[in-house]
Amino acid sequence: MTTTQPYETTDKKVFDNMKQALEDFINGRKWTNIEFEQQEKIECSFSLILSQRTSATDFVGQINIQLKRPVYNSTYTSGLFNYMEQPNFQFSFNENYPVEFDLNNFTSILSSTVAYYCYVMLGIYFDSFGLNGGQVFYELASQVVQAVDASKYAGWDSKGGRNRYWFMENHLNSANAGLHDAYYNYHRLGLDMMTKDQPKARQAIIQSLRDLQRVHKANSNALALQQFVDVKIQEIVSIFTPAPAEEQKEVYNLIKDISPINVVKLKGFNTK
Repeated sequence: MTTTQPYETTDKKVFDNMKQALEDFINGRKWTNIEFEQQEKIECSFSLILSQRTSATDFVGQINIQLKRPVYNSTYTSGLFNYMEQPNFQFSFNENYPVEFDLNNFTSILSSTVAYYCYVMLGIYFDSFGLNGGQVFYELASQVVQAVDASKYAGWDSKGGRNRYWFMENHLNSANAGLHDAYYNYHRLGLDMMTKDQPKARQAIIQSLRDLQRVHKANSNALALQQFVDVKIQEIVSIFTPAPAEEQKEVYNLIKDISPINVVKLKGFNTK
């Protein structure tokens, strides 16, 4: 957890206490019954960049979440989720009270937001290891959304296409089933197999892009789809730069279809 702020140094204690309270909340809570060994701890970061302090206990800021996944038989970690919200996250924090959360009852917008992203990250993480492995966590994220009074807090209802409601909906809507297939094919059958059979692993990654193409045809504005491509595009370039021309051509055409803005990053690929 990181915080940055342009305030007086006398305010530093508040921000230090906020940082500690959030670290205690995230690291001290049991988010899943799955047991992890120490070396299996999930690598993620939750950054809160503060822009305003509107009262003694009210703040405005921006959230940035990053999640990585280890790749089998290597020291490499692959980005799974890298998302920065719009810079208008408004919340309250009282340093005299701990950050509390109840899945079924709303307690605060700060704890609900952090819990929501913890469940989303767990969903994506377990989707990358097992087909539909993250379903239970997306459902928990949905419970968080339902507990928040969307009429009072921005980003929690169906108005607008780039918010917490829609990112959760993207992962639970059966029309987007290809998204879960893509997480699994790209990571478990693709990256994890690179040291054993690179041609077969690349084909699995190409299949994951075909999975995303199915999602695109059903919902071209899916926030989760674009996030997937944005976080993976440089990795895709690295994997397929030495690949055969026919593979480069298919990857280029798939990216052109599902995320045209990222085609420029494939400028060295075969397109004929």
